[in-house]
Amino acid sequence: MTYNSLFTVLTDAALVDETLAHAIAVAEANDAHLDALCLGVDRSQTGYYYAGASAAVLQETISRAQDEATEIDSLVRARLNNSTIRWAAEKGVAQLADIGRHVATRARFSDLVTLPQPYGEGRGAELEAVTESALFEGRTPVLVAPGGGAPSPKPKRILLGWNESSESLAAARAAMPLLSMADVVHVVVIDPPTHGPNRSDPGGLIAQYLSRHGVKTEIDVLSRSMPRVSDVLLRHVTDMDADMVVMGAYGHSRFREAIFGGATRYMLEQATVPVFMAH
Repeated sequence: MTYNSLFTVLTDAALVDETLAHAIAVAEANDAHLDALCLGVDRSQTGYYYAGASAAVLQETISRAQDEATEIDSLVRARLNNSTIRWAAEKGVAQLADIGRHVATRARFSDLVTLPQPYGEGRGAELEAVTESALFEGRTPVLVAPGGGAPSPKPKRILLGWNESSESLAAARAAMPLLSMADVVHVVVIDPPTHGPNRSDPGGLIAQYLSRHGVKTEIDVLSRSMPRVSDVLLRHVTDMDADMVVMGAYGHSRFREAIFGGATRYMLEQATVPVFMAH
């Protein structure tokens, strides 16, 4: 398995360079084709306008979104024209409430989607919707590029977050091309259950599965010594000098994640290395 068809979505001119740097690096490493969708986002909620609001207000928001799409498209084409990869770009306008449909339609015909960090200072609300649409509606793995982080298309040291969930297994399978080329993959298990069939060998079955695919693995069993699981993972990223994190997305319900946060949200917000996610 290789990543032959790549996809990225750009909705903010300020994030074009850092996102494309990661997407182009992955495309070069896999000799893949990259499709870029340049979207201007209409953030107005038409249904909530007060009665009698002027149509000029609606036209203004649409015109602004069109101008944003044109600016992003110009930046993307200039950057890709200076690359050596095969690529295609298209631009359009989408309302914030409807952006997921545009993303999912294209993501589902891709092997991997590269996106900017959806959370943090200066990150628009549409970035979360784009990421969720690619993962859930598009059913496509996502590589989240950290702000200011260097691309890692051929990571040598990978942290694989493992909790025996279907999400973490899906992530491991989707990331197999990356795991196979790594020097070592650390299967990280935090507070394994004291009861159950794998209590005496936490992480053993996934390590065996990966080794049969030629992946060199080590199992790291850690205690939850910090308030959040994501804090433990991020500290271990530093300790092992990892180039990438591979993990399942949204182990809890999406509603609970949105209200209380969770490993998924905090990892996406705080990670300084690329995060590969699947659901």
